Amino acid sequence: EVQLVESGGGLVQPGGSLRLSCAASGFAFSIAAMSWVRQAPGQGRELVATITDGHRTLYGDSVKGRFTISRDNAKSTVYLQMDDLKSEDTAVYYCHDLKWDSWGQGTQVTVSS
Repeated sequence: EVQLVESGGGLVQPGGSLRLSCAASGFAFSIAAMSWVRQAPGQGRELVATITDGHRTLYGDSVKGRFTISRDNAKSTVYLQMDDLKSEDTAVYYCHDLKWDSWGQGTQVTVSS
């Protein structure tokens, strides 16, 4: 069974940092491109970042220079380091496996003073 489990969300002040993790199981993680996608209240899903099986990365314009995606194939885990967080980063963040189109349950990130 394919499973993606996100963790690391929470409440943080503007300018702060969070690190999200997504633990994968049930598929060949090392050959799958992985993405983080977010959805703010009342809005559609937005691609945040993607990392290929070859560790190439792609970022949405709104997070370039602030967020970093990485992966550890030995742990079947993909990470999202989020720095200099802004109120507009508030959303539910989802992990997405592009090869088999699997989704995690999401983790809430709230940026507020």
